[in-house]
Amino acid sequence: GKGRVRPEWTLLFWTSLAVVVPVIITLWCSAQRSKRKTHMKDFFRKSKHGWHYTDLFNKPTYCCVCNQHILQGAFCDCCGVCADEQCLRRADRSLQCKEIMAPCSPDGAMEHRWVRGNVPLASYCAVCKQQCGTQPKLCDFRCVWCQTTVHDDCMDSLTDGDQCELGEFHNLIIPPHYLYRVNKLRRRQPEEYSKLASSCGSGWTPVLVLANTRSGNNMGKVLLGEFRTVLNPVQVFDLSELTPSKALQLCTLLPPGSVRVLVCGGDGTVGWVLDAIDTMKLKVRWDSIALFVFLLFLLISCILIFFRWKVQVASKGLYFRKPKVLSMNNYFSVGPDALMALNFHAHREKTPSFFSSRIINKTVYFLYGTKDCLVQECKDLDKRIELELDGERVALPSLEGIIVCNIGYWGGGCRLWEGMGDEPCPPTRLDDGLLEVVGVFGSFHCAQIQVKLANPVRLGQAHTVRLVLKSSKMPMQVDGEPWAQGPCTITITHKTQALMLYHSAEQTDDDDDEESSASETESPTPHDSPRPPGPASARA
Repeated sequence: GKGRVRPEWTLLFWTSLAVVVPVIITLWCSAQRSKRKTHMKDFFRKSKHGWHYTDLFNKPTYCCVCNQHILQGAFCDCCGVCADEQCLRRADRSLQCKEIMAPCSPDGAMEHRWVRGNVPLASYCAVCKQQCGTQPKLCDFRCVWCQTTVHDDCMDSLTDGDQCELGEFHNLIIPPHYLYRVNKLRRRQPEEYSKLASSCGSGWTPVLVLANTRSGNNMGKVLLGEFRTVLNPVQVFDLSELTPSKALQLCTLLPPGSVRVLVCGGDGTVGWVLDAIDTMKLKVRWDSIALFVFLLFLLISCILIFFRWKVQVASKGLYFRKPKVLSMNNYFSVGPDALMALNFHAHREKTPSFFSSRIINKTVYFLYGTKDCLVQECKDLDKRIELELDGERVALPSLEGIIVCNIGYWGGGCRLWEGMGDEPCPPTRLDDGLLEVVGVFGSFHCAQIQVKLANPVRLGQAHTVRLVLKSSKMPMQVDGEPWAQGPCTITITHKTQALMLYHSAEQTDDDDDEESSASETESPTPHDSPRPPGPASARA
């Protein structure tokens, strides 16, 4: 009858309400959370702690002030102190953070610096050897320097002579008493730093961590926090806030030749840091990683020589303009892989928030690679380009791309030069001063090589590579930094050398016999060392 609501309309109303209300609540909570984060950031900037926002949806934590479970609050990634929003200011005033510079005791020993609660999972008591942090409350202690954990009930059992020795990675940590003594020096000379280093023990090789938080899948902030927890916070730098040249100034306060530099980021970040090292004429050993690497690898790595290269790009018709000069550590390419990198780079510049995981990144690469298989934008490369190896012209087959490699690996770990491994080919080495030059028939051929279903077109090895692009624009890249290039002449020559640390445990079974002799020596000569993976997985 009239005035009676149909059942379907009632069902539609309640269904819509059930969908809309949770969405509105979620959006409101998200907006409130964003406002709260913005308000807290102002406080974080003025604090001596390295505060970061946390809530119930992150890992379970307990407030170090009121002992209650944290619903909304913050944690310090340097010392591990946690506090809810109401106790944050009190925690900031009363709980001291990890001191980057402090005197030691008169006998030269360093005391433990304990923080209560929120100990890492699977940590064990130094006294009774039983697991810590098993109770659902604020309990047990952790030393912020040596990472030793102790039960509440076992604290009284610690002897007075139990001093902090900085833990497993003591040879990589800059102790606060070292910087305190450096600050007291009247004459700051290298020999003075070497004298002070004797108090840090034999084999002390401090590491500096330089991370680009804009690289990869936006996990750089978490990575920096992990390193600040283990090392002295002064050793960890965010390259989005500080240039490599400023970060590396710390090297001038350390004994010459003792510093190791750990670079966290992509190929471009590695080149950026190495260029700064060259400019400052520092004697350091370097390393690079894509994500977190156990610091233990740095302690058991062998030293190899790594050749770096100069790429000169002289555009056709611009004779009065200086050639563009780039540094190459891993590879140079022209063709389909550079086109995919160029398209990916342009897309990421427009919507950086979209590229938040490796899966998304690889999916986008796959889509661009599939598109190139159909369109073939780089076909007839052999008609548009000339190749010279050590001054000799090389006849090119019908190719779509040319790749010049300095390292044995390419494309996420593929052994490009070896291919399927079923054909004899000249060996490759990291320290032989030779570049490997290969050709590919297209994007599909690149994919086949990566899964060992095809071999590349091996064009040769050379000390100097010269390419002449005669017509049209072509996509190019150096160590993952792409651009579109018009007619030009490209010359690749040797630039300099760097010491690289290589952890031989990462080698494959194929390399065991070849590399065993080199891994047994502390500093192999160029003719005794193997050719390991490149900077993306090497230790230096």
